[in-house]
Amino acid sequence: MSQPMVPAARDPLPLRRRPAVLLATAAARLLVALKPHRIRRVLSLLRRGAAPATAEQALTARRAVVAVSARCAGEGCLQRSVATALLCRMRGTWPDWCTGVRTAPFRAHAWVEVDGLPVGEPPLTGHYHRMIVVPSLPGKQPDIKIVS
Repeated sequence: MSQPMVPAARDPLPLRRRPAVLLATAAARLLVALKPHRIRRVLSLLRRGAAPATAEQALTARRAVVAVSARCAGEGCLQRSVATALLCRMRGTWPDWCTGVRTAPFRAHAWVEVDGLPVGEPPLTGHYHRMIVVPSLPGKQPDIKIVS
């Protein structure tokens, strides 16, 4: 996308946690080569059965992705957001995955959010008009019977 940004700080990641993160990053690299409607379709299929992610879970996944990928730490917001969502899914959760644009000046960006708030993004991300969203599916609630 075209969101200019300074590369994010890259925290070291323990070796035992790297394989899953590298897998998510590699899969994201393949997915972002697809057309946008296909990316949305694949992500919509992958989110099935996942619980909604918390902000902490999404931020942990984002930091891990940034730690192993220089592209994701820099201007690769589409790959970073897809990899973050995939890593969350590997852990059984799903954040809302979003892409959007703003017009003055024109910029495009991709990010993940939880409860309507972007996770780990600059404050101006809220000024984007969301174009494609793959939201988390609400968890199944237990049936409650009211007896009077």
